[in-house]
Amino acid sequence: MSSLAGKTAVISGGTTGIGLAIAQRFVTEGAHVFIFGRRKAQLYEAAERIGRTVTAIQADAAKLDDLDRVAAAVRAEKGVVDIVVSNAGYTEQASIDTLTPAHFDKAFNLMARGPVFLVQKLLPMMKGQGSIILVSSAMHVMGIPGHTAYAATKAALRSYARTWAAEFKDRGIRVNMLSPGVTDTPILDSQSATRDELVNMYQSMVPLGRLARAGEIASAALFLASDESSYVTGADLMADGGIGQV
Repeated sequence: MSSLAGKTAVISGGTTGIGLAIAQRFVTEGAHVFIFGRRKAQLYEAAERIGRTVTAIQADAAKLDDLDRVAAAVRAEKGVVDIVVSNAGYTEQASIDTLTPAHFDKAFNLMARGPVFLVQKLLPMMKGQGSIILVSSAMHVMGIPGHTAYAATKAALRSYARTWAAEFKDRGIRVNMLSPGVTDTPILDSQSATRDELVNMYQSMVPLGRLARAGEIASAALFLASDESSYVTGADLMADGGIGQV
């Protein structure tokens, strides 16, 4: 039997990279997935790639009105949520000398504020059970120049996981964080004009000597979403090839 048979999952940033891989894996395991993202063309291309039991919603994870629309669509079609994956994110480097309020606010609105209100709006549909997965980054335990805002948003997710694990303990809802290492996805293209140099730099930092594949991160998400992790809450699963460990 598929491990997510009959489950409903909502995935922010489900159009490319890790989010898309998670959506594909969840569908393979029997779930109906709602994916949402800002860019319409990418959103519907992702839905076509997933192919079945998927609902695509154009919405910005940083905008509360859009999150209301997502919640309304899920309520109208399914009425229940079993799994929430807060995955929407981006990387834009800025040293402390060049960091602007606009850069800081953009990062925090999407990756620290957005997850709070996504969970708040979906929580009433989690009928006394379920799994919330906050996709973070190994960078939340590291010190890498140029990532003041980004790393801080990911550290905030660690606090949310602990707080909500305690807050939801009587509701049967588990909350965990998933912290990937550097993963071979299109997000790398936006970080440097010399992608090969960037990949080589990161690979030299990873004990396993390579970048993660998005499917490997999806496997970790599946573990946290399924009953295989039924005794796991408030945890940080670092699927990072060792980069944040040594």
